[in-house]
Amino acid sequence: MKTNQNRLWLGGVPILARISRWFCVASMIFFLSPVLRAQNPALPPTGTDAAAASNAAASKTAPASQDDWVSRWLRTVDKARAEQPHYVAPLITTHVLLVQQFRFDSFFQQAAGIWTEEYGAGKGLEIIPNTRMEVQVGIPPYFSHGASNVPDGFGDVSIFLKFRAFSAPEGKGDYFIGLFLAGLFPSATPPNGLGHTVWSPTIAAAKGWGFFDVQSTLSGNLPQSGIGVLGRQILFNNTFQFKVANIFWPEVETNSTFFVDGPLSGNNETFLTPGLITGPFQIARRLHFAAGLGVQIAASHFHRYDRRLIWSMRFPF
Repeated sequence: MKTNQNRLWLGGVPILARISRWFCVASMIFFLSPVLRAQNPALPPTGTDAAAASNAAASKTAPASQDDWVSRWLRTVDKARAEQPHYVAPLITTHVLLVQQFRFDSFFQQAAGIWTEEYGAGKGLEIIPNTRMEVQVGIPPYFSHGASNVPDGFGDVSIFLKFRAFSAPEGKGDYFIGLFLAGLFPSATPPNGLGHTVWSPTIAAAKGWGFFDVQSTLSGNLPQSGIGVLGRQILFNNTFQFKVANIFWPEVETNSTFFVDGPLSGNNETFLTPGLITGPFQIARRLHFAAGLGVQIAASHFHRYDRRLIWSMRFPF
């Protein structure tokens, strides 16, 4: 029988959620192994940070004699990374850069007296297919609820596309402007799924000044159907981030949602999200590991939850 007790620590994680989490990580390593084998053992430059690990120039990682599709693709990835700044991905705000990594986030929160654990958070494999685009295929999140009358299960499938319109690396302007589009497709039943397709167009911008950067996104959640149930939302997220010793990224985010239409129409909620991201730590050649931890704290009178704990694992390559 389920209870509303705090099940944050490992002993309370459902067996199925554990299997799902480690299966995703193992699958990522398995599918990336050909990419790793295609590279020589040259290490990234000293001082490469969590973002630069996933954005490091790797012109020396593949001998000129190699001209297979993996080498050509990775040269394209390195060219894209060289044409933009090198900031780490925030915890909540959509990362305002093209990145290539596998990411797995989890949320832990209490709302309406029910403790909920979400594993995956819709993140997944992020790939740079050309110098101006990124494609993210999200793995369905797994929800575990602390109430016997709320079923556990997997959430909806998602996909995320990024287009880089303008950018310049550090020393040449240190900025990024892009247009993004996310799609959430009904593959699960409520409360774990929305039951309707939702599109989320986004305008993204970022600017850096030495060891400090700001990343901002303005987006809308636009259901294709079911507006009376889901409503529409406008989201405005900002991240204020510092870089310390190339591997520590303390940050503060503001995460605001403005509800339009639907049952919550007219309400607004804002969270302050302090966090820390560390890394990278090399695993194998191009493959690195970074981790983040933070908490969303309600800063508005209206809020659907408070003190949501967030942890994030990233495997840039």
